[in-house]
Amino acid sequence: MTYRIDLSSQAQAEADAAFVNFAQFTTPERARSWYQGLITAISSLQEMPHRCTLARENAFFSQEIRQLLYKSGKTTYRILFTVLDDLSPPTVRILHIRNAVQRAIGEPPDKA
Repeated sequence: MTYRIDLSSQAQAEADAAFVNFAQFTTPERARSWYQGLITAISSLQEMPHRCTLARENAFFSQEIRQLLYKSGKTTYRILFTVLDDLSPPTVRILHIRNAVQRAIGEPPDKA
């Protein structure tokens, strides 16, 4: 089964911000390559999105939240999404694109 990809405006803004941030610390070619790789990773969710693990955010929301990790090290980003099998066509809704070191959405802040 092939899933339609629906990128939320929030996820698009986060992807663009990550690209701008990444571009400040590398060459334009590497930044473009990173961004193209991100788009390719997102597109891979058209096939078998349930292969991805549940995200940390899954504990804080009633809807199932999954994640696809993109890259490694300091450039690891989590593509957060939900799978909507009941839609026609079935859809993968990309909710957020976050750096792996960021706190989980819905997670309570650390107590000082």
